[in-house]
Amino acid sequence: MDRLTGVEIAWAAQLACLFEVSVEKPGNVSPRGGFIDARFEDFAASAVAIGPALRDAGLATVGETIARAAADTRRLVATNTNLGMILLLAPLARAAARLEAGGDLRAALGRVLADLTVQDARLAYEAIRAASPAGMGEVDRHDVGEDDVTVTLREAMDAARERDSIAREYVTDFEIAFTLGAGTLRRCWQDGAAFSDAVVTAFLTILAEVPDTLIARKNSADVAEGVSRRAAQVLAVGGSLSDQGRARLAELARELGDEAHALNPGTTADLVAASLFVFLTEGGMLADVPALTARW
Repeated sequence: MDRLTGVEIAWAAQLACLFEVSVEKPGNVSPRGGFIDARFEDFAASAVAIGPALRDAGLATVGETIARAAADTRRLVATNTNLGMILLLAPLARAAARLEAGGDLRAALGRVLADLTVQDARLAYEAIRAASPAGMGEVDRHDVGEDDVTVTLREAMDAARERDSIAREYVTDFEIAFTLGAGTLRRCWQDGAAFSDAVVTAFLTILAEVPDTLIARKNSADVAEGVSRRAAQVLAVGGSLSDQGRARLAELARELGDEAHALNPGTTADLVAASLFVFLTEGGMLADVPALTARW
């Protein structure tokens, strides 16, 4: 991929967040539907807020970028809208900033993740505590409530990999974002799909393959697996690309749209944002954003 400037990396991160929330996906916030404590406008403001931190990701550690982006978000938004996105985008942005022209983004990301430190973990834990994400609970090893952090951020994520898909990305070099997410976006775009349909398809593909860990934390693993089965059924009849699929998609949206948003596939949305960043940067689509918006 071409080497990107800090400004271009910030654009890619902000666009990834904006594109994610601008597409109607079952159970997620969109322009036509929000939650009591989180509206589309909050997510749009959050996308703006992270720009400066992601612009400077090549000059800061991953932990510093996470801390700065989270703090800047709290200045503009009164609720946790984007912590998962920040945790995913910070190492991706640093990898993009450190990449020479013609280099491989995922290989660069692997080096960034391997170099994570204890201080990165401390800063990330502070950002997580400040955001107070839903359904965190307590765990026996490396709990985010601990003040005395003694492991690197990657080691902490490894300990959480079975209960959190974002943590799992840190120890698989972002397998979901690069393979399931960005791979689906590229395939749909090359096949001539509207860009919004490509985003919906990537969302359904990830949700069908990876039970949403936010849903699991709020409810149970069985509930999350049931939602994944429903997403797979919607995909099997074409998703947003067919009349039958769109009808099934509307049914799924009604099923996941409870007032308490306990069935919000929020982790999947975060993974879609990371996938969009990869699609924009690794695939060179940042240079042709007008084509994406024209084929919305």
